Amino acid sequence: MRVAEAVGPLELADYQKAVRLVLRHPLVTVVWPDAGALPLVRRWAEQLRADLPEALGYRLVTTADTARLLRVQDELDATQPALTRGERPFDRRRYAYLVLTLAALGRSGAQIALGELADAVAADAARVDGLGMDTERKPDRDAFVDAVAWLEARGALRTADGSAAAWVNDPDRAEALYDIDREVTGALYRPRRVLQHLGSVTDLLDQDTPAGFAQGRETQRRTAARRARRLVLEQPAVYYDDVDEALRGQLRSPALAEDLERLTGLALERRAEGVALIDTSGRLSDLRFPAGGTVAQAALLLAARIAEQGAKPRTERLPAATAVERRAAAAARIDSALPERGLFAEIAEPVPAPVPETEGTESAEGDEGSGPADEAAYPFVTDAWLRGAMKRLVATYGQGMSAELRDDPDRLTARAIALLGSLRLVAPVDGGVLALPLLGRYRGVTAQVKTRPKAAAAAPAAQLTLSDTAPGSEPGTATRSEDQTP
Repeated sequence: MRVAEAVGPLELADYQKAVRLVLRHPLVTVVWPDAGALPLVRRWAEQLRADLPEALGYRLVTTADTARLLRVQDELDATQPALTRGERPFDRRRYAYLVLTLAALGRSGAQIALGELADAVAADAARVDGLGMDTERKPDRDAFVDAVAWLEARGALRTADGSAAAWVNDPDRAEALYDIDREVTGALYRPRRVLQHLGSVTDLLDQDTPAGFAQGRETQRRTAARRARRLVLEQPAVYYDDVDEALRGQLRSPALAEDLERLTGLALERRAEGVALIDTSGRLSDLRFPAGGTVAQAALLLAARIAEQGAKPRTERLPAATAVERRAAAAARIDSALPERGLFAEIAEPVPAPVPETEGTESAEGDEGSGPADEAAYPFVTDAWLRGAMKRLVATYGQGMSAELRDDPDRLTARAIALLGSLRLVAPVDGGVLALPLLGRYRGVTAQVKTRPKAAAAAPAAQLTLSDTAPGSEPGTATRSEDQTP
């Protein structure tokens, strides 16, 4: 496969910028993510509509004021939440209010008052067991306005008058008026299937073979190649032990690096354990690492300690959960919230349980199946060891950390491990974490606390600075987009 064949060398960098833009921001509007984004995407829309389906199985839909990338999801991923303006992940209540707000906007005219919108969402929320929304309670108003602000940032709503912040503090005396953009609200919510017909969240994931159809050998190869490209773009690192034999072959193919490097302008790094798309500049990644801030810096220091501990000969080694096991566990958590009665249950088709593969199963052509690779084992460190290591790090470098987290090392440990897990540097398991191969590149991290001069009164008294002896230490979480709205 050759992407962007019609793009000349002088224009290639501009085209790759457009590719990175739509991969990082599946919805582009007049105002989101910035004013220059939509003109760039529209300039390359025809080429993108040709390349993205062929390379990734994605489809770009453009209108006068929007560009919407309809992506294919291969895995369930809890590390890409919607975020408030304060960079806090949405909880379940905020997600529910966001969906109910979109539904209410679909029944509204060209404008709507914030109080009127809140009343409509509260009426719908009252019909959902365990949800509800009381506009007399400030926490409910805060959650609702976070959903409204998320829509406003993307251009679905525009403030015509008033202030949402004032309404949150005193809804009896303050109000806000919004203009509704129909194109944006229509582009935001684009599920691949009617949700009432789903029996499990896994029905939203890509199906390699449509029901009732058989794929030929060439089609299977192209399907596997697209999935391999998607995995490398969507994941910080893809380990060979975590995929089946067909994908393993595609990940090792020289064409993979050529296609992705020409498509995105980023370099593909290969190691014995797997591959990663390296984004040292942050042009495509939604999550930088290493990065500033107490959590990221503490995570980097802890990563170095875990890597050193894992390299010791007597460290216990355990197998990590496979991708299939991770998907099953995530699906079970999400499916537990599905309605148990009413129309949903009546029309939902039952989902057959997956049939586990067994040794000696023959392939469709009658050849002996290759079977799974030998189960990989990774260094295991316990929760107690992690807590102790973080307390030692805080004792040494706490002067350069935020006081809130410095005084609560257990909370800092949990947040640091969550960050490392989202980057596929560690795998959280019962009782501790497993050190995954990518973690080894941070073994040479060093740190020091620099004290600011007393003259700089407005600046923090001390700052933690980190360095990495290994070159190219950016793992590159390539296209983890900032929102995962269907």
